Amino acid sequence: MPKDLSQETGSVKKGIIYSFTGAMSPTAKESAYLHLPTYVAGLLYHAGIFTSLLFFFWTVISVTTDIETPDIIGKLLTIVLIITSVAGLSIFIKRVASAELRFLSCADDYISNLLSTLSQIAAIIYLNTNAELIYFVIMAILFLWMPWGKTKHLLYFFFARIHLGFFYGRRNAWPTVHKS
Repeated sequence: MPKDLSQETGSVKKGIIYSFTGAMSPTAKESAYLHLPTYVAGLLYHAGIFTSLLFFFWTVISVTTDIETPDIIGKLLTIVLIITSVAGLSIFIKRVASAELRFLSCADDYISNLLSTLSQIAAIIYLNTNAELIYFVIMAILFLWMPWGKTKHLLYFFFARIHLGFFYGRRNAWPTVHKS
């Protein structure tokens, strides 16, 4: 790593916090404020992806140790994942239906969206029927696709946000202060 020669004029801590909060708000993200329903669907969808991944790791632990998921947790996860997978499907449908989004999209956009949504749907099916084979096959395909597809941002998202917060916080550019 090259040594940063710039003089620190801001707060790295505040920059990192802002990177995960204010910098992710719809008013700070290009034109997201013009598409609030899609922005909210994206938030829900990403929350569902993280939920399904956490559930996958829980499932691996529970299958290998014979620990069962409590019924109330299973029901709660089912409700959450139904909502988040509907959000993912709505984003997919919007991408297919909009000529502008189709023009901006590549095959990876469709594949990554479908695999991520299918992982949530597979988790719902597994929670309610114990269909292990379907669940683990879909999760395996998702994990195989992850290093090559758009889904790889899952692997570096947190590191990138920390780096941005460090870089802009140190230079006193984040958090931004809007004067009225």
